[in-house]
Amino acid sequence: MDKEITHQFIQNALKEDVGDGDHTSLATIKAGTQGKAKLLVKDTGILAGVELAKQILNVVDTNIKIDVFITDGQEVKPGDVAFMIEGDARNILTAERLILNCMQRMSGIATKTNQIVKLLKGTNTQVLDTRKTTPGMRYLEKWAVKIGGGVNHRFGLYDMILIKDNHVDYSGGIRQAIENANRYINDTNKKLAIEIEVRNLDELEQVLQTGKVNRILLDNFNFNDLRQAVSIVAGRYITEASGGITIDNIREYADCGVDYISVGALTHSVKSLDLSLKAVKL
Repeated sequence: MDKEITHQFIQNALKEDVGDGDHTSLATIKAGTQGKAKLLVKDTGILAGVELAKQILNVVDTNIKIDVFITDGQEVKPGDVAFMIEGDARNILTAERLILNCMQRMSGIATKTNQIVKLLKGTNTQVLDTRKTTPGMRYLEKWAVKIGGGVNHRFGLYDMILIKDNHVDYSGGIRQAIENANRYINDTNKKLAIEIEVRNLDELEQVLQTGKVNRILLDNFNFNDLRQAVSIVAGRYITEASGGITIDNIREYADCGVDYISVGALTHSVKSLDLSLKAVKL
């Protein structure tokens, strides 16, 4: 966990939610009232966000105590209690929604990722996330992918060169795009890997003739063409498949021999895991 990133996220989220005060709690709960609450699991899946919840509580109130029973990455089922917290009741309620919003989404992502990881078991293919994330929550969502057993692709536009179809079209072709990218790296002394997207076997051949890349993204290939592409590449470059890949066909894509499969659905259309924070009588 990068505490600097998560701390800034927590501060912004609390500012958005609390504003000038949690007036419901201030109006109804006597100052100094002590409370206890449990994180109750109401769904089946992979838990994620416990470490983040601990940091949220610490930012809200360093005196709130937490007793963790289930850690990130563990399987959970309805009725499980992930942790118990105890402290100032008002502050527990201030932290409640932020904890649930983050943990429900992170757990949903971890659960979906883990489902795919199990489908790929026995192959040499790993599942990648994408940049199709919720603005402001990318770090948390990619963290959840790792908790679920997946692999993070580039975090943003700054940590890898990924030449896609629009870059190729704007730069005047595949060879020119690759040459431009390599020239940029040399001119700026950046240490960046280069990946290029190809849409068919002809474009793949152009890349192979040019070289000077680290990874080839095979986009929207059918199974026959994908198997042929992997055979042609013959291990010279890392291969990645994307486009039109679902739970139902991902194993078939993996059986074509690619190194990675990127799945935007891990983060852009995942179902949150049902969790709640329930008060417990002292």
